[in-house]
Amino acid sequence: MSFYEQLQTDTAREREYLMSAPIIGRAMQQEVVLEEYVAFLAQAYHHVKHTVPLLMATGARIGFDQEWLREAIAEYIEEETGHQQWILNDIEHCGFDGQKVAESLPNFATELMVAYAHDTINRVNPLGFFGMVQVLEGTSIQIADYAADAIQSKLGLPDQAFSYLRSHGALDQEHVKFFANLMDRIESEADRRQILHCAKRFYHLYGDVFRSIDADQAQAFRKSSAA
Repeated sequence: MSFYEQLQTDTAREREYLMSAPIIGRAMQQEVVLEEYVAFLAQAYHHVKHTVPLLMATGARIGFDQEWLREAIAEYIEEETGHQQWILNDIEHCGFDGQKVAESLPNFATELMVAYAHDTINRVNPLGFFGMVQVLEGTSIQIADYAADAIQSKLGLPDQAFSYLRSHGALDQEHVKFFANLMDRIESEADRRQILHCAKRFYHLYGDVFRSIDADQAQAFRKSSAA
């Protein structure tokens, strides 16, 4: 079994915790209301804006014996730059105020997930960040396109309101292949254990992000009425 296959197998229980978040089930059943979708996008913004800084921090702490991995991180940085702005644009196309989202605070669960990522990179082992990559990219290809189709069908929103979800759906399959190849090149058992440990934690943390989403949160992001 390759290390990537082991990641998939050994995180099955934690992945189920994430996938059982009620809002994911409602999205698939076309039961999500507009405010829930906007509230989801707000939390996505609050963790996606950290993706490039986290990648940069990881690349800075990798040893010179893993230069090949630093080069891969540079590719990730190029791919991920600016995605948080896509989310704000999606929010605008939903009829809400992206700037208000940018100025808001994340939910506790979102803040905790980001903090855990920074702490792992800086205090424990920078390769632990790949546990987060496993969770976010793996979850994206599994549900993003389906969720986007279901939500759009229910709410009648324009295509421009789904640039984040659709860009992280089927299009991320190439990213997952790239990620799998990277993971299978990691030979250190200590690094492998850390990545697996962090993947399990991130499945739980990301599941809590989904569980923290509440339609009422979107009320703060409504556009102000014209004077």
